[in-house]
Amino acid sequence: MIWLFAAIGGRVCAQQTGTQLFDDGWHFFRGGAQGAENIAFDDSKWRKIDLPHDWSIEDRPGTKSPFSPTAISQVSGGFTTGGTGWYRKQFAIPADQKGKRIIIQFDGVYMNATVFVNGHNIGQHPYGYTSFWYDLTDYINFGGNNVIAVEVKNEGQNSRWYSGSGIYRHVWLKTAEPVHIAQWGSDITTPEVSPASAKVHVRTMVLNEGSTDARVQLVCMIYDKDGNQLGHDIKKDTIKAGGPYLFDQTITVDNPQLWSCESPVLYKVKYELRFNGRIGERTTADFGIRKISFDVNNGFMLNGKTIKLKGGCFHNDNGPLGSKAYDRAEERKVELLKASGYNAIRCSHNPPSPAFLDACDRLGMLVMDEAFDCWRYGKNAYDYHLYFDQWWQKDVESMVTRDRNHPSVIMWSIGNEIPERATPEGVNTAKTLVAYIKSLDNTRPVTSAVNDLKPDKDPYFSILDVGGYNYAVGGDSGRKDVYGEDHARAPDRIMVGTESYPLEAFGSWMAVEDHPYVIGDFVWTAWDYIGEASIGWLGYWQESSFYPWNLAYCGDIDICGWKRPQSYYRDALWKPDQLSIFVTPPKPSFATNPHIESWSKWNWLDAVADWNWNGYENKPVAVNIYSSCAEVELFLNGKSLGKKETNRSTKFIATWDVPYKPGKLEAIGYDGGKQVNQAVLNTASAPVSIKLTADNTSLKANNQDLSYITVELRDKHGILNPRAENLLHFKINGAATIAGVGNANPRSLESFQLLQRKAWRGTCLVILKTTGKPGIITLTVSADGIPAKTITLQSN
Repeated sequence: MIWLFAAIGGRVCAQQTGTQLFDDGWHFFRGGAQGAENIAFDDSKWRKIDLPHDWSIEDRPGTKSPFSPTAISQVSGGFTTGGTGWYRKQFAIPADQKGKRIIIQFDGVYMNATVFVNGHNIGQHPYGYTSFWYDLTDYINFGGNNVIAVEVKNEGQNSRWYSGSGIYRHVWLKTAEPVHIAQWGSDITTPEVSPASAKVHVRTMVLNEGSTDARVQLVCMIYDKDGNQLGHDIKKDTIKAGGPYLFDQTITVDNPQLWSCESPVLYKVKYELRFNGRIGERTTADFGIRKISFDVNNGFMLNGKTIKLKGGCFHNDNGPLGSKAYDRAEERKVELLKASGYNAIRCSHNPPSPAFLDACDRLGMLVMDEAFDCWRYGKNAYDYHLYFDQWWQKDVESMVTRDRNHPSVIMWSIGNEIPERATPEGVNTAKTLVAYIKSLDNTRPVTSAVNDLKPDKDPYFSILDVGGYNYAVGGDSGRKDVYGEDHARAPDRIMVGTESYPLEAFGSWMAVEDHPYVIGDFVWTAWDYIGEASIGWLGYWQESSFYPWNLAYCGDIDICGWKRPQSYYRDALWKPDQLSIFVTPPKPSFATNPHIESWSKWNWLDAVADWNWNGYENKPVAVNIYSSCAEVELFLNGKSLGKKETNRSTKFIATWDVPYKPGKLEAIGYDGGKQVNQAVLNTASAPVSIKLTADNTSLKANNQDLSYITVELRDKHGILNPRAENLLHFKINGAATIAGVGNANPRSLESFQLLQRKAWRGTCLVILKTTGKPGIITLTVSADGIPAKTITLQSN
């Protein structure tokens, strides 16, 4: 099978007439509130908040922690609490806007959202991950006050991971002329792409919601990043009153700069819509030109070059922020993953925020966009299976039409480990889903993540353009070479590792390197998350006794954005001349689970970057070097302990048993006899100073921008003390608030909201959020017996 696509994409920016971010100035109440949908309801005692918002990450009422051993979510939700919440906001629409359409768009609400405007029930949206919108025009009081109320119900066991609760993504209010571009009505592709030229095919759905026929002209212009116009096209037609019309335009771009992971060049398309002789709408969109193809001989090709997908899965939460999808939080996630060698992300198991995809477009990250975790047969009593039959088509349409213009999106996934995948019913459902996706976008292949990899899944795989394999290496299928055996049986099947175990990182990646028909591997997970508590330590089967564990503890990168040992190992698999040192603790870091299943391999080795082992002097301590250098030499206090090769035959690991002595443990990496890298662990004394490092010191005064400040406890020589767990206190002054604090301790029950947090392994994280005012911001961090430290930032 061969799949060849030329595509161009980008989200249409929210710049339609009168569009505004609708995040500020809401009132919130956690619990039931009878009559809160009514205009006259008194919400004066409710909390004042701004969006995005997630009440499950907040401390439970009357406590200093979001966690409870009796939470309904249990292990799956990380022992956090859902429930019901209400949001209300007052707003005005000027009288001179009468005759225009008023539209509200929710990027994501978890879950079961019911929206009211001026007391009228506008609609309900069950799924917590797809964007949705309503036309409010018929219910608006033009020239007067209006009230929008949203009831959100995250009730019962409905998720296998931490979902968060509330309006956790952006909300937009749009004012449009009666004749306007339909919601997500822009469809941009390129049927031909070459270094010399690209044909840009623009299909635009325009609606005439006026009472009379309209003579409409649509001008489509393409600009490069420097603002130079590269081409345009004009189309005219009459649109009947109440009717839609699909404009079809083609523009040629000469010598295009192609979008790629290394050079994610974005162009801009500008639409100008005129009707009855006047301008009705101007809209801009960033987009990229690129060509993708898939086949069993060349694998995945981007712009004619084979690329192996160095992939990872992730859930939607942002660690200490919960599920709040601030643009900067989403962007930082992509930045850090790319810095760790990733070029692809699987959005598991639901569509991501638009802000995340925008960041992937800008930064050059490839995306598998996934729809569902289940269809008609659920995995929890109250999950999406209750809504699938009624809602799947609306939710698939939302995902595809919203995301189809993003150059970063290269595959659609119809689901993850679908329970009915081996049945005729499941195969028929898959056919229906695939056909519907292709009716909306035929420029990308469709996949699905399949587990229990046995030949009885062949009918299901036959529906897919790319077969998604969960745990092909080291899984419980009973087969040693799943990819090879399946290729022999189904030689035209393109395969991708949609999930793999951290503990099987070597074998999973070697299978990708060895087989052209295996186009990549997505580890579970790239980024750690709340929920599925201790899947990466105590493993399966999970039970309530795992409390106080609340993090999965399986991510390459932890919830604060710091690399964990397995991420350094992946560096050695993916990059040249990598080198890192980790030590196996003489005693396990945490209590182990004697009943863990043999197939439960979401953990990594018990490894720490720590050379502080008082009481173990002269006793052997296992030291592991992760290395893609040709040779490694280990030194203790300047004395060589010998050289060892590191390559595929050693699985890129060299191990020494080192009699412990405090001091300096140093590894030197060589290639061709020359030093190419160095890694060091030092014994640390008691912490005497605080180091603060901000990822961004110049912020936007938009009530949304974030700065992530890493706090480190260091000794008198400036060495990080990995044993330090001092309680840290935070004081903020100026035009910012503390949006969250954390330390990545998977068993910590501390608040993410309070102005204090213990360090863990010598570090802590403070996340600052700007207000709407410019000015100087200072954060002061203090601890008993250690001088306070202050960092200064600027909000503009």
